[in-house]
Amino acid sequence: MTTTSVGVQELRTRIGEKAKAEPQHRFWGLYTHVWKLDVLREAYRLAKQNHGAPGVDGVTFEQVEREGVEPLLESLSRELREKSYAPLPCRQVDIPKEGGKVRGLKIPAIRDRVVQGAVRLILEPIFEADFQPGSFGYRPGRSAHDALDRVRVGLCKRLHQVIDLDLKSYFDTIRHDLLLAKIARRVRDDDVLWLCKRILKASGKRGLPQGSVIGPLWANVFLDDVDRMLERAQSTTQQGSYEVVRYTRFADDLVVLVSSHPSASHWASKVEQRLREELGKLDLTINEEKSRIVDFGAGESFDFLGYTFRWMDSEKTPGKKVVFARPRKKKRTEFLRALTATMWKCLHWPVVKVVQRIVNPRVRGWVNYFRWGNASRDLQFVQWQVDQKVRRFASRQRPKRRGGRTWTTWSAEEIYGVWKLFHDYRVLPRSEPRLQRA
Repeated sequence: MTTTSVGVQELRTRIGEKAKAEPQHRFWGLYTHVWKLDVLREAYRLAKQNHGAPGVDGVTFEQVEREGVEPLLESLSRELREKSYAPLPCRQVDIPKEGGKVRGLKIPAIRDRVVQGAVRLILEPIFEADFQPGSFGYRPGRSAHDALDRVRVGLCKRLHQVIDLDLKSYFDTIRHDLLLAKIARRVRDDDVLWLCKRILKASGKRGLPQGSVIGPLWANVFLDDVDRMLERAQSTTQQGSYEVVRYTRFADDLVVLVSSHPSASHWASKVEQRLREELGKLDLTINEEKSRIVDFGAGESFDFLGYTFRWMDSEKTPGKKVVFARPRKKKRTEFLRALTATMWKCLHWPVVKVVQRIVNPRVRGWVNYFRWGNASRDLQFVQWQVDQKVRRFASRQRPKRRGGRTWTTWSAEEIYGVWKLFHDYRVLPRSEPRLQRA
């Protein structure tokens, strides 16, 4: 669970234990917890911790701190208690995607992030007790690396028929009525449902706002029935320790692995059909151009969470095949191009400032995500590229013709000792206990 204050954590623990002990219980009396000051205070602390950008009102965390946090929280508590709370529209920000497309982020105002955080603090323990083992996205104590581990283990078990279905604009097409009905299965509190509806409608008639605090939880709630269907397929087809079906979902990224053994290969079409039926019930659209069944054992590759998986000859053991997973080349290229563009916008800054405020945070974040699997060569390439970019940047500030130095003359001591350029490009070691996680 999310790290919170002791009082709020005790409340969440009690709710979670009740939800786990009684899967059919519908919770009531939750709304009084949402507007409590200690819950709102904790929601504000978590929102500030994420260093989010301002919403449509332009109010920043610095401004809130100057004017006083407690007056804001008391005002929100009163509005929620009197049910006069009305969220502001979200600020639209477009993030470039592959192929010239953009992903629309909807950023709520800070006051609305606090309210959403309070709702999440109360609802999350309930639905965490319901979520399935194969779901990993935006869940406490679970990461993308855990999801990748689960896929790699399945591939090592020769589950080589890969159902790779791509959902078209998942977050933008979620139906509010279906989502509220799913929340109501576990929440019998009209005031909480009223607040959830208000939050949803602030972002439009359909869809979840990407960039909101509560959106990731609701995205998992919406697909939980799909997870349950796939869990049933896993348990129904399993024969002792022999698996036939294994699925892994991270938000809207889903892959289903099916055994390629002749006696089990027919399950791939059956599971795909059932999966399409479940997604159809949710009124979600499958992107047929990007969806396919991959024959992994025959040498076909597939992408999942930024990595490309392949079945390749082992370099150490001739004649043996291994699962090989590397960062997608496109991800590497996009990162380096974006880093270059950002650095050149700061040409007037001292090189030490650029390294520590611009380069290091971005490189550290990228490397920490892509240091999984067989990424050593990719990490070495990125290290070499970043080193060169920093050298050229330093020389560009003062060219040799003006008494400066060429980019090849900067020493490692200057770059890594004085400027403190990030240098930890090690790949994470494999941990078998994590690999075997359900």
